[in-house]
Amino acid sequence: MPRVDQNQRRRRGTGLIALDPDAAFPGFTLFAPLTAAGQVHLVDLQGRTAHRWQLPYRPGRHARIVTGGQLAYNGVLPGEEALFPMWHKYRGGVMLRAAADGTVLWEHRDPRQHHDAHHLDDGGVLYTGLEPLRGAEARSVLGGVPGSEAGGTTVWADTITEVGPDGSPRWTWHAAEHLDRDAYPLHPDYAREHWPLVNSVTPLADGNVLASLRSVSAVVVISRATGEVLWRSAPGTVSQQHHPTELDDGRILVFDNGVFRPGHDVPYSRVVEIDRTDGRVVWEYHDPARESFFAPFMGSAQRLPGGNTLVTDSPAGRLFEVTADGYLCWEYVVPHFGAYTEREVRSLFPAEPNAVFRAYRYALEEIPWLDAHP
Repeated sequence: MPRVDQNQRRRRGTGLIALDPDAAFPGFTLFAPLTAAGQVHLVDLQGRTAHRWQLPYRPGRHARIVTGGQLAYNGVLPGEEALFPMWHKYRGGVMLRAAADGTVLWEHRDPRQHHDAHHLDDGGVLYTGLEPLRGAEARSVLGGVPGSEAGGTTVWADTITEVGPDGSPRWTWHAAEHLDRDAYPLHPDYAREHWPLVNSVTPLADGNVLASLRSVSAVVVISRATGEVLWRSAPGTVSQQHHPTELDDGRILVFDNGVFRPGHDVPYSRVVEIDRTDGRVVWEYHDPARESFFAPFMGSAQRLPGGNTLVTDSPAGRLFEVTADGYLCWEYVVPHFGAYTEREVRSLFPAEPNAVFRAYRYALEEIPWLDAHP
């Protein structure tokens, strides 16, 4: 065994790093380590484990506590083929809800589901999926690295599906039918295997759908009635972003990864708040040393009651909370490291990461069973 741990993130220290209890929002933080075999953790502000679930599938990105206290969890469906090299990295396939003891209460399967599945209060789920484009349809997708289609011929295009509590479809959307190819080209450095890479989907208060299109650097609002794009972030506002969410005042909070940001030679990540009426960034957080906070992929941000923001620096397994004026008041580094089990993913990410896709903070009253399950 080497005398010095060669994993830089583990070597720098894990667990609770910083806490200002007078500034942090009291509650419990939920996360699911991506390389773990189905473990989901809930920790208090001191970084102590308050609860843990064991689910039957590796995380298909993340978990969330829904109204009533059930755990909504997206898992990786075993035994599926790799549609393209990165598919095993971000696919899912199993969407479930579980009780506090890990008992699976509801499950829906779709082998082409990936990245996000937003579990609804009525028991349904809204999620992203894929469908193949070939021939002229594939060639109509603009941008990307020439000749990099999946299997040499296929561009996998995104779909969005909503199913009810009984699993039956009640709404679908197809990027191939509704996105203008000229307005939404792939970034020139992206493989032409997946377009436009929808990595987040959530319903808005008005019933329409908010989505993040990573590989074309756009956040969009989709009409539930017609499928048309009602609003998009102006080009250059965000770059390879993740996890847009609607705030109470209608503004959009976004984790802006900052990969390929126009006009910047040094990349950095930030969290921004966008006013939909004029497209302006009206609030942002970046580290005082901008270059020290850079997540090239994944990431999330959650606006907390009182105005603080919980940020997930996903590749680093680093969760932190900042106030409205940018004061970091809580920081925790996920201590759970492990290797990806799929050979294709391990060849791309050979280290043992502690990565998480998203983390969420919950007040005690949102977890009604917690006292009964210490």
